[in-house]
Amino acid sequence: MEKIDLRGVKCPLNYVRTKLALEEMEPGQVLQILLDDGEPIVNVPRSAKEDGHKILEVKKLEEGGYSCLILKV
Repeated sequence: MEKIDLRGVKCPLNYVRTKLALEEMEPGQVLQILLDDGEPIVNVPRSAKEDGHKILEVKKLEEGGYSCLILKV
């Protein structure tokens, strides 16, 4: 599983970086992204889903922010 930490990255750059990471992956691979509360955790999963990928999980992290697992389709 690939993992990128985008906490502290502003919208829309966090989805641009997510999209670039997904483009380098093979279908069926999972990408874990770490995101801040607010716009990032709302917009990034929604945009990935709109691009045809599957959101496997979104969970709040104890240390702050969120983890989002995206299955590349």
